[in-house]
Amino acid sequence: MESLNESKEKINQKNSKNYLEDINSMYILENVLDFLIKSRTYKIIKYNKKIQNRLNINLNTYKNYSESYSTIEIELIPTENKYTNIINLSEEYESDYHIYINDNKEEIKRKYIEPKDVAKKINIKIGHQVKSFKGLFSYCKYIESIHFKIFFRNNITDMSLMFSECKSLKEINFSSFNSDNVIDMSYMFSWCESLKELDLSNFNTSKVINMSNMFCGCSSLESINLDNFNTKNVNNMNMMFNKCLSLKDINISNFNFDNIKKINCIFGKCYSLKDLNLSNFCFDKKNIDMKNMFSECSIDLICKIKEKYHDFKD
Repeated sequence: MESLNESKEKINQKNSKNYLEDINSMYILENVLDFLIKSRTYKIIKYNKKIQNRLNINLNTYKNYSESYSTIEIELIPTENKYTNIINLSEEYESDYHIYINDNKEEIKRKYIEPKDVAKKINIKIGHQVKSFKGLFSYCKYIESIHFKIFFRNNITDMSLMFSECKSLKEINFSSFNSDNVIDMSYMFSWCESLKELDLSNFNTSKVINMSNMFCGCSSLESINLDNFNTKNVNNMNMMFNKCLSLKDINISNFNFDNIKKINCIFGKCYSLKDLNLSNFCFDKKNIDMKNMFSECSIDLICKIKEKYHDFKD
């Protein structure tokens, strides 16, 4: 059996995510390690070679794998070194997150920083038992930057309100991000008033049902890359871009509206929008709530939509 260091080296040489998913022991990670590591049962299996052989795994080695690679690692940059929340993870998951102040590598077990921490960067590691990111950073108004550095897991199903009211947030790096099984993204970026651009090109939204208020109140947002958005299962887009006052251009030509039921005020108060491609949208459907879709938008935009889509009635 190869050593842990040798295994890690292989991971560095390959696509880490695919390599991990090829390991026969993913069953253990998802269904056993949740409780085995902290229990007597783990010790029994650890010393029972027959069970380990049957599962085709060295459990002790895989314990190290799970601890190293089933976590999610997020790096934060706070705006000021003052008392401030940096995370809102539910108390039931307190044993599954670790927060590090990067300057002196000191680990802290609290959801906030104090002036004495003098933190320029903060790392958060979140364990594999956490399944919901609802409100994870909501109301953390002194975070300036968020970078998802490691995110192999795909068991997160709820990202509603995840960054809501992060009023100082200027940058989010989603280069390592996994939304494969998320079903709720409502209010995800709502009232992120300092964000000017978002690249969501690697988002997987194929299972998302609710996108209501997703970008509502992002008043500084000028551009969003939604080129790979899959909206085939979305039924609620109410106020999705409402009050995106600075949004100048948005490409939703790939959006699928087949299952949409609510789209009320989706572009309300998008004062800066000049044009929209809505060729995939049917304005004469009877079962859709589409009131005030373009409420308080520019006269130029309304005229262009009327000219292109004859079924549209404001």
